[in-house]
Amino acid sequence: MAAYSQLPVSSPSSGQSDRPSSVKVGLYMCLDRFFKYHHPIQQVVARHRWVQIPLAAILLVTWHLIFATVVTQILAHTTSYLDGRHELPKTWDFFLTTVLPIGIVSSGSLVASNFVYLYLSVAVIQMLKAASPVSVLLVSWLFGVADPTIGKIINILVIALGVAVASAGSIEFSIIGFFFQMGGLGFEAVRVVMTQVMLNGEGLKMDAMVGLYYYAPVVAALNLLVACLIEVPYFDMADLHKVGFSMLFLNAAVAFTLNFTSMVLIGKTSGLVMSLSGIFKNILLVICSVLIWHVTITPLQLIGYSVTLCALLYYSVGREKLLQGFNASVKWAAGLTNELASTKDGSLRSKKGLWIALGFVVVVLTGITLGIGYHIGIYKSIIESLS
Repeated sequence: MAAYSQLPVSSPSSGQSDRPSSVKVGLYMCLDRFFKYHHPIQQVVARHRWVQIPLAAILLVTWHLIFATVVTQILAHTTSYLDGRHELPKTWDFFLTTVLPIGIVSSGSLVASNFVYLYLSVAVIQMLKAASPVSVLLVSWLFGVADPTIGKIINILVIALGVAVASAGSIEFSIIGFFFQMGGLGFEAVRVVMTQVMLNGEGLKMDAMVGLYYYAPVVAALNLLVACLIEVPYFDMADLHKVGFSMLFLNAAVAFTLNFTSMVLIGKTSGLVMSLSGIFKNILLVICSVLIWHVTITPLQLIGYSVTLCALLYYSVGREKLLQGFNASVKWAAGLTNELASTKDGSLRSKKGLWIALGFVVVVLTGITLGIGYHIGIYKSIIESLS
């Protein structure tokens, strides 16, 4: 049996020999973003915006984790996918120092991150979530899996400043919702870093499915305890029948895939990479909240969010790669301009594929824009205002 150390610290260079290819990492990131964007909680929040129904978010998450517990138990007893669990110590010390802490912070993250929707708009929440890489990096420093530098500290301060400006410019700001969101970010940062240490640390040969096998029942039990105190007294079985058991089963399957791909992504890269990969999704949610739910974005919010995104881009890419990308773009644009200028008789056959692709993108974007405008009734409003 492998030696075990309590929450071992993984060095940045560990695991380089079997570092996954960029294609696999990109696939894991795409799957994680896809399932997180289509996560049932997002659907519940959207439905709650249109129809006033009880949210029961904690009960829904508890059901997802119970489903994950049942699936992993079945796989453990009928297949060899979870045979890696036999290499781990079956002691109370392992449970109390590794599994239980991750379960506690996971439960805290889920509860806080869902209650915040009762106090803040989707746009404000996504702006505050831009601080997620900051919290992950700070916790990574505390756990010793990342080294602080002056440049990183300055970058973090800029990100925090942008989040503060975006929060100060919010019209629908709630101090309770703000603390719920910050608490959720803190719990989530501890969770992803502890999961990274658990999956990559020396002495622990634990893959993503085995990790889910251990922590899913713990989080389910903790969430059920919280739900019994908060949501169960007000829960109506009629709402359960309205949703339908087939929809609940499908939601649980999607949530199981999300949990699995998230743990794989953390294990293959790091908690910070997973946090940074959600920036694009957060931008889309801010745009959708403005177009669909007519959430008001103030200029101060826009400035703060833009500062945060630029700082995140600078941190994730780096100064040298940004300069290389800028120089390459300028060189490409100059070359294309010179080639088009030197073309005689309007012959652009060599660029036929480029123009076709560009036209296709324009048509698709135009169709999406027109569809959104029709859905929210903007054309009808314009016609009524002109008549």
